[in-house]
Amino acid sequence: MKKDLFRVAAFYSFIGLSDLLQLKKEFTKFLTNQDIRGTVLIASEGINGTLAGKKSSINKFKNLLKSKNLYEAKNFKTSKCEFDPFPRLKIKLKDEIVTIGNKLVDPKKIVGEYIPPEDWNQLIADVEVMVLDTRNTYEYSIGSFKNAIQPDTTNFREFPAWLERVEESGLDKNKRVAMFCTGGIRCEKASSLMRSKGFENIFHLQGGILNYLEKINQEDSLWKGECFVFDNRVAVNHKLQVGSYDMCHGCRMPITESDKNSEHYERGISCPNCFNKKTLDQKNRYAERQKQVDLAKLRNEKHIGTNFVLNKK
Repeated sequence: MKKDLFRVAAFYSFIGLSDLLQLKKEFTKFLTNQDIRGTVLIASEGINGTLAGKKSSINKFKNLLKSKNLYEAKNFKTSKCEFDPFPRLKIKLKDEIVTIGNKLVDPKKIVGEYIPPEDWNQLIADVEVMVLDTRNTYEYSIGSFKNAIQPDTTNFREFPAWLERVEESGLDKNKRVAMFCTGGIRCEKASSLMRSKGFENIFHLQGGILNYLEKINQEDSLWKGECFVFDNRVAVNHKLQVGSYDMCHGCRMPITESDKNSEHYERGISCPNCFNKKTLDQKNRYAERQKQVDLAKLRNEKHIGTNFVLNKK
């Protein structure tokens, strides 16, 4: 198989949009014609997505975004992949392009200070700085920055409630906070919320972890582990190559080879994380889905429910 066959583009832009349905139709037609798959979220506050296709097709999509004033270089990041990490194209109209559920948030009006990857190490090396991982617990569990704290959130919507508890604890609102996430978009909203609540010294990693891994040499890096990504690569290493994790199709959590050796692991059905959380009916449905995936593979066909990460190694 030819290496680097696909380009994976992660992008977002906070910009006021009006005719969302028309934009969805245009994106659907263009991306389908270019054989690009992945997910695009469209809302009145902007767009957010991750897509994969041939290099020439992704470049054409970048030009389309530019023509619509939806392209921001600092928020458009690409990596390479030997397999197509998406089984289908999904374009959704949403209330928010990343859901936090708080009306105080408006990244177009107020956000924290962007810190380029080249200056990030110096900032988080200061012991007086709170290093805040705004991602979810399962993302944090496979990799993060040294000394980072994670708010024990399993969903980004839980961040405002965590922040309320932090306020009640009496955290100094002049304390320097350096936050980060995968591509930068969650920090846009998290920093906007903190700034709106009077926290003065809020910084966030420009372009997120993916930008840091691209720009900083591994020997100089303060990143430990791998970075979870929301596609069938599951995670990427410091070289932005497919990492060592697989995915449980029962709970969508990253799993290791050790997890797969567990008596609670059933391919396509469950893992130690979810074995006791899934009902018998759910497990039966997952088993039937996996059966259809396996049958399609034998016929050399792609099943719509296939998670191609199973074939990446």
